[in-house]
Amino acid sequence: MNSITSLIQKTYQRLDTVPYDALAIPLRLAVATVFWNSAMAKFANWETTLELFTSEYGIPLLPPEVAAYLASAIEVSAPPLLVLGLLTRPAAAVLLGMTAVIQLFVYPQAWPTHIQWGAMLLLLLCRGAGRLSLDHGIARLFKVR
Repeated sequence: MNSITSLIQKTYQRLDTVPYDALAIPLRLAVATVFWNSAMAKFANWETTLELFTSEYGIPLLPPEVAAYLASAIEVSAPPLLVLGLLTRPAAAVLLGMTAVIQLFVYPQAWPTHIQWGAMLLLLLCRGAGRLSLDHGIARLFKVR
């Protein structure tokens, strides 16, 4: 029993040494893929997209066509920024806001999925893209950090 406890303890210690930089890359790629795929689905059939925004989504305060263009613009611009690690925190903040709108007004029953997106985006918002990113390179170049 003591050897099992020791093995578990050593495993946890090794896991504790994994740098955030190594974890940030798959986070950025995973959440970018979700929103990029959504943009591609919208562009695949724009008429269907407009119909969904008109009849199903019910975004308040925005005309359906404006909401469709805005959502598409966000979904096509933020994912490349996340992949590159460029303007990661603002991109994560915008996508987090979009996730909140989707959760509150479009698909409230899909909260298990949205909480996963939110968790990934919150981590990127709070911790940034990590050292393997353009954000880090730019910060070093201008000696911001």
